[in-house]
Amino acid sequence: MARVTVEDCLEQVNNRFELVMLATKRARDIAVRGAQPMVEWENDKPTVVALREIADGLVSSEYLEKE
Repeated sequence: MARVTVEDCLEQVNNRFELVMLATKRARDIAVRGAQPMVEWENDKPTVVALREIADGLVSSEYLEKE
């Protein structure tokens, strides 16, 4: 498993605060609402999966606008 860093994610999002909000929303959608991960699930926690998706550019700031 490749390690995800904040710097990797910040290349895709404007600032750390937005990153926290985006990762929180995506991780909650995966864990609670049953959303399908867009990256391979490697026995990671939903938060790590969300950060990997952000770092890969699969989830963007527009995701915050969704309900």
